[in-house]
Amino acid sequence: MKKVILFLIALQLPQMMISQEIVLLPHENNTELVWQGVEKTTYSEQWQTELISNVSTPTLQIFRPTPSLNNGTSVVIAPGGGLRVLSINSEGVDVAKWLNSKGITAFVLKYRLLPENESTLPNENGDNQNTSSAMTKKMAMVLDLATSDGLNAMDYVRSNAKSLGIDSNKIGFMGFSAGGSVTLGVTFNYTKTTRPDFIVPVYPWMTVLGTYTVPLDAPPMFIICASDDQFDLSHESVELYSAWSKAGKNAALHMYSKGGHGFGMKTQNLPSDNWIARFYEWALAEKIIVPHHQP
Repeated sequence: MKKVILFLIALQLPQMMISQEIVLLPHENNTELVWQGVEKTTYSEQWQTELISNVSTPTLQIFRPTPSLNNGTSVVIAPGGGLRVLSINSEGVDVAKWLNSKGITAFVLKYRLLPENESTLPNENGDNQNTSSAMTKKMAMVLDLATSDGLNAMDYVRSNAKSLGIDSNKIGFMGFSAGGSVTLGVTFNYTKTTRPDFIVPVYPWMTVLGTYTVPLDAPPMFIICASDDQFDLSHESVELYSAWSKAGKNAALHMYSKGGHGFGMKTQNLPSDNWIARFYEWALAEKIIVPHHQP
């Protein structure tokens, strides 16, 4: 197995020390995609969040709960952004911090994206699902790479479960939009060591995956979406739920009437603001999460 490198970066803040752990995931590139330069960070006024682009090296950032709260459950989080950018805070870091407050260990995945030299940032007022044949081919290539990154993330987390203080049988995968594509890409291609114990596709982009078959050992799934998703992902979510349900697999779907696309952890003063609490309730009911009670 290729070596995985763990960096511990200590950031000194007044009266406290925060350790930030970044894991470099093993990766290969057998495609024609070529990245130029380093990762770039921009702020989107349209989406009101920070976006990261041009990711060529996949990493995991580890977010640990307070030890007294740690219940052993963990989640790998794949932010969305049309395979061109990552909504790193609203669909990544902010999610991880909320999960930490509930005793869940979180891992924010920076998976590989379409090289910025291949594409400008997404048209924020248009459809991020570019259907030109050349772009479709590139999207398929980068989705394969991103899926590989997701599988390697699962392998890392499960292989290091003991040292991470987590249960190797309670590792989930949560992804937003294109991160939902990665979530299902992992689900359709897992091995014994890379199988998620549960999956949480949040307004997942399914058409980029093409036709799919529900795995025989499909993990429990909780889907979140809004009917007014501007990319019409609500119907894809309903079809995904139906596929799981018809196959006799454990599935739940929470569809909000309003919320739009990309709501993540943003506050819109809508019921969809509380989607993550609905996930937590579901996970409790399924005994995916068993709260740690101090004596």
